[in-house]
Amino acid sequence: MRKLILIITFVFFYLQAHTQTYPFRNPILTEDERIRNLISLMTLDEKIICLSPGIAVPRLGIKGTHPVEGLHGLAYSGPANWAVKGAKASPTTTFPQAIGLAEMWDPDMIQKVADWEATESRYLAQNKNFGIAGLIVFAPNADLGRDIRWGRTEECYGEDPFLTGTLVTSYVKGLQGDNPVYWKTASLMKHFLANSNENNRSYNSSDFDERLFREYYSYGFYKGVTEGGSQAFMAAYNKYNGIPCAVNPVLRQVTMKDWGLRGIISTDGGGFKQLVNTHAYFPSLPVAAAECIKAGITMFLDDYRASVKEALDKGMVTEKEIEDAIYGNFRVILKLGFLDNSSKNPYSEIGITDTIAPWTKPEARELVRKATEKSIVLLKNENMLLPFQKDKIKSIAVIGPSANSVISDWYSGTPPYKISILKGIRNAFGDNVIIRYAASNKADSAIIAAKASDVAIVCIGNNPLSYGLGWGQNHVASDGREDVDRQAITIEQEDLVRLVLAVNPKTILVLVSSFPYAINWSKEHVPAILHISQSSQEMGNALANVILGKVSPAGRLVQTWITSIDQLPPILDYNIRNGRTYMYVKNKPLYPFGYGLTFTNFAYSGLKADKSTLKADDVVNLKFDLKNTGNFDSDEVAQLYASFPDSRIDRPRIALKGFKRVFVAKGESVQVTLALKASDLTYWDTEKQAFILEKGKVNFFIGASSEDSKLQGELVVK
Repeated sequence: MRKLILIITFVFFYLQAHTQTYPFRNPILTEDERIRNLISLMTLDEKIICLSPGIAVPRLGIKGTHPVEGLHGLAYSGPANWAVKGAKASPTTTFPQAIGLAEMWDPDMIQKVADWEATESRYLAQNKNFGIAGLIVFAPNADLGRDIRWGRTEECYGEDPFLTGTLVTSYVKGLQGDNPVYWKTASLMKHFLANSNENNRSYNSSDFDERLFREYYSYGFYKGVTEGGSQAFMAAYNKYNGIPCAVNPVLRQVTMKDWGLRGIISTDGGGFKQLVNTHAYFPSLPVAAAECIKAGITMFLDDYRASVKEALDKGMVTEKEIEDAIYGNFRVILKLGFLDNSSKNPYSEIGITDTIAPWTKPEARELVRKATEKSIVLLKNENMLLPFQKDKIKSIAVIGPSANSVISDWYSGTPPYKISILKGIRNAFGDNVIIRYAASNKADSAIIAAKASDVAIVCIGNNPLSYGLGWGQNHVASDGREDVDRQAITIEQEDLVRLVLAVNPKTILVLVSSFPYAINWSKEHVPAILHISQSSQEMGNALANVILGKVSPAGRLVQTWITSIDQLPPILDYNIRNGRTYMYVKNKPLYPFGYGLTFTNFAYSGLKADKSTLKADDVVNLKFDLKNTGNFDSDEVAQLYASFPDSRIDRPRIALKGFKRVFVAKGESVQVTLALKASDLTYWDTEKQAFILEKGKVNFFIGASSEDSKLQGELVVK
């Protein structure tokens, strides 16, 4: 009997503790009141634990959440096995790599992709069969792809700050949702700052002036915070101007003070210990831990607890400073809804009332296919070889190492299915067309297949995992990924294209790649060339729809493709004015930034501006007519570039300041409006410490790429 009474008493007090209504659970109170109440109830050990990715306080009934990767779909397994420890592995919808998503030039579609990813994250976190996934998503990557040799080019949105800032903003909005109180997931951007070389990143320094900091390297993060609403990012491994990013003063002075960030600032995985072991910036880990917290770090992604405790014991850091750090973490947790159970949270029932796994739904397949179709860039189409006329083709040779695989990269999850190019072609053409496949030219197999077929499709490209080699290794010099930069920009597989073209003049090159390549020979000789990025589960179906003309390709390049590696400055030269990107390029490119063809032609005409002069905070609406003069319905990506002939400072020769992807049916005409904001014409004044609108003439043009001007105009800043 006594034992029974003890059990009942224990249960009573346990339930009382777990059902007690603390002020932090009251949604009527302010965010600040709730978070400070929560922190006041925590023990010191609990506060230290909440400097980790698993932000939770079980004693107070806060189960918290975990981080998860999500650059192009939720990475909840995959090559790196990203699933939270103890979780049930699961497939997730897998979109084209980030560089491919950027090639859509479609902020609305980017937002839809991120929104779908957020739905899957909520589903996995809340469905009873899983219930352990993370809601803090490590995405998007806001770094600039200023050098095509960068091993992580696949993760970025290209070389331009305006385009990157726009797409980052859309991706953040998609992840976090549009509810004014709650977030669907939390966007944690990567990797602040200027992490665009991999080799020796754990002790190298990215060095550049303050104008490049504000106008270029930090711009995507700035827009992600101030316009997208992200309240979290990850500090990069490298130094910036000699100071490791994890302890750089800009964390507090710029991102917190100027931008208003009050959330999570995380180290990268292992980045904390690198402050001692590779950067040799601090004499010991306790000192490094204290300095991280003082600099603004709120979350450590490696083992830190013993170091923080020793720093506390020795007076290097105070409990108050730890409280200030975890305040930001709990602000994110609060926005995700973990501090209350409000019925007003529109995301709390995902995976509970809707128990159909999102990745199994037809809507997922449709969204991936559309995104993949939009991402495809037509680089060449001599004599309209594409699209194929299905009824006139009896046989097709599908050739190459990229023809029969869909390769997940390091930050991919596991897709529910994979449609290779070979399978997509078979799906599209059916049993009435002979499909011959050769992975290589062993025993002349590629030549034999191509010679016997009406047309040949040669699929070559990189391997995002370097064929499974160890960390920091390339399979070939032109491969790259995390921890290893590319040492070449030509592709040896181009020899296979030469052999096939020699026996079949109707040869299509499909470059399946995470990077630009110097395909000089192919550009000159191959009649049709398409570019598609890696990893999409719908790769083959999307490509087949383009090849057959069901969809007109309208993707655009987001990096300048050059003809020779010696046109690039040294990879550690971060001063882009020395010849990097389309803004400062010194040589004629192989393909310019913004380039891409369609199956039709467009005429630009009737340019009108609603004002000819502008001041700070003004917006000029540039209107023009866009007519589809060809035979295919198609999207077109109209691009707006500005230059500053009267500038007294060094400014880019041209710079992207607006764009819009527009659908126009064949024979039809639409009026397009591009809004040019005065704020987008500013430069950073280092003396005034502000963005300044410079008086004088502004020239602009609207066209189909950075080298294809269709309409020109002039504005005057008063």
